[in-house]
Amino acid sequence: MSSTPAPRPLSVAELDLDAPDGPVLGFRPAPGGPPVVPGDVFALIRLRGRPAATVVGTVPDGEDPAAVLAGLARRRLADAGRPATDAERLAAARTPAPGTPPAAPPPRASVVVATRERPGPLARALDSLLAQDHPDFELIVVDNAPRTTDTRELVTRTYAGHADRIRYVREDVPGLATAHNTGLAAAEGAVVAFTDDDVIADPRWLSALTAPFAADPGLGCVTGLILPARLGTPAQVLLESHGGFAKGFAPRLYDPAAPPVDEPLFPFTAGSFGSGANMAFRADALRRAGGFDPATGTGTAARGGDDLYAFVAVLAAGFRLRYTSEALVWHHHRDTWQDLRNQAYGYGAGLTAYLTATLVRSPRLLPALLARLPRGLAHARTMTARRGETPEAGVPGEHGAQHHPWPASLSRLERRGMLYGPIGYAKARAQGRARARVPAGPPVQDGRARHGSAEVTR
Repeated sequence: MSSTPAPRPLSVAELDLDAPDGPVLGFRPAPGGPPVVPGDVFALIRLRGRPAATVVGTVPDGEDPAAVLAGLARRRLADAGRPATDAERLAAARTPAPGTPPAAPPPRASVVVATRERPGPLARALDSLLAQDHPDFELIVVDNAPRTTDTRELVTRTYAGHADRIRYVREDVPGLATAHNTGLAAAEGAVVAFTDDDVIADPRWLSALTAPFAADPGLGCVTGLILPARLGTPAQVLLESHGGFAKGFAPRLYDPAAPPVDEPLFPFTAGSFGSGANMAFRADALRRAGGFDPATGTGTAARGGDDLYAFVAVLAAGFRLRYTSEALVWHHHRDTWQDLRNQAYGYGAGLTAYLTATLVRSPRLLPALLARLPRGLAHARTMTARRGETPEAGVPGEHGAQHHPWPASLSRLERRGMLYGPIGYAKARAQGRARARVPAGPPVQDGRARHGSAEVTR
């Protein structure tokens, strides 16, 4: 790895306050996580249940973790420049004025979970999804190129009592984008949400993710907050210290009619919009944009980029994209050093693969990209100027603070992945064309329906 001391493990918890300077309403470990122990603790701070900030503190032996972290949280929230100010403003905005009509209910939703040979994590994710407070939704489990029947048996037997809520779909063509397209084709909801099999969804996740669509008919996509479920290994701590998957606590609206001045490459800065583990689309908007490019994503030669492609495709079609920290999932980061190496390479490959896919499928966007490139490169150099420095040792506090030095070997892997991305995308497209020339097998005869390469069990 490196000669730098390995990051120490942290407990992960959530602390709920009545107000920025108010009493503690609740304190508990992150969902599914181990109890909080003395030492370093990473905590989500909530204000009456709503995500507001994160803090890191060291809890000495014999002291109350909630009291220690509440003191840190109050200092964080007292700083007017911190994201919690936005959370407070949003909370106040939700208090309707007298005579204000009630907000429209969230639209009917379909939740798509693509998976492959991971029944244990999938069961944990499904349990959290079945506990959602959304009034009207279905779950679609897409079993992608399975080698065993484990996922089918989990859905159709273990969750047989939820047959009215959960559908099993088998997709034999490997690739996350293909699996997502299969889920989109099977979805009956006006909004289609996507998450992964390695998350635990907050009970309000789906309501918070889908409610903005009812308020804004021009909205095509909503993304949400992703926090670590565990920080028990150096790889997990290092990933979260350098940004993880979260995008902070400030709400953000991306509008192609009013490009953000702080993102010179917009809309090609798709990595800032959100991540595939926590995203929802207006179904008609995503279908109109062509869905996901099947030559992108995990499970293909492109290695990733399927979510980034979809974000840009929807924006390019004229729809708006909103980020909200109210829609929260807890993500189980991969825990080994090799996992982190694979992620670094895959991020680089997925980035350039999605850009290649965007320009191949929408060549009309090339002039816009070229026009933005000089300012975008200058902006990127400014943003990454400190990456090679060795910051003060510590633990991740404010999201993405980079308290641990990012190993040069991972930066090299990411750059190698960026060089490979267009090649990987070309390979994936060629493989897709080759599969398309192979005749489909006979239809299923045991009462299940088959659509193309997908088999649906109702």
